[in-house]
Amino acid sequence: MENMDDQKLQSQPLPSRSRQPQSLKRRFLEPQVLQKRDRTFKLGTTSFIYPDHIIPNVRKIGSFFDEIELLVFESMPNEVLPSRADIQELYHLSRELGLQFNVHLPVDISLTDISASAQVKAADTLARVIDLFAPLEPTTHTLHLSMEKGEISHEELLAWEKRARKGLELLVPRLSHPSILSVETLWYSHACFRSLIKEFDLSLCIDAGHLFKYGHDLKTCFDLYREKLPIIHLHGVDFSGSVPKDHISLDRLPNDMFHLTVALVDGYEGTVSLEVFNLENLNRSLARLSSVFKNIPEMIL
Repeated sequence: MENMDDQKLQSQPLPSRSRQPQSLKRRFLEPQVLQKRDRTFKLGTTSFIYPDHIIPNVRKIGSFFDEIELLVFESMPNEVLPSRADIQELYHLSRELGLQFNVHLPVDISLTDISASAQVKAADTLARVIDLFAPLEPTTHTLHLSMEKGEISHEELLAWEKRARKGLELLVPRLSHPSILSVETLWYSHACFRSLIKEFDLSLCIDAGHLFKYGHDLKTCFDLYREKLPIIHLHGVDFSGSVPKDHISLDRLPNDMFHLTVALVDGYEGTVSLEVFNLENLNRSLARLSSVFKNIPEMIL
């Protein structure tokens, strides 16, 4: 999930979608009769499908999925975080339902903040949240390295990279292993943090919808990070308006983009998380996935 300011977004020129390789466009734009494929990936979705807290959502939908993405977008006040008792209950639910979890870390703090004290607070908060969820043995922890939208100069990018490096230096030594962090693709190119992924031995979370929305090349990103890719966020993007709308049902994703994604995740063994936030969008996404993959849940009531 991307933390965005819609009003700012409306004033920004959107990158062209023409960056997708022309050969792939031609291949996936043509109508195809697809034979259903065996699903090799773990299927997941978010902990906010019903307008309720995490535990009621896990109880309702957990039996349909291999993994649930626990959304922890806010870290303040402390009361918004699950209690130790909540974590214990989630642990028992995971055993009862044969379920794994991944954690989306808070986005109300930032390791790339221009304030050094805010960076320290962000590292402390992230370390505390990771420790809180540790009994669940999450498959990964998704991290935003936020960058303000807009045109950015080379000097500003270097300054951002320096802040990101400092923030990671504050956090990574406190982790069991750096690779438990998956840096999510947001609006900017993954090339901006490629050196940081290598330097700190981090993982990557590909948000396919973000890459499509902002005109980046999904196949290139997938091929570059295939060995460091525990999770892919998947959702629809509607390009019909002046500003593309994402995190909607997968049937709203253009056919060429959908079939490209299918081709890439065919054989993938990580987690594909349907990153949507209501039951209608989830069911419509499942229906579209079930048109090409076997062993996809039926409609959830």
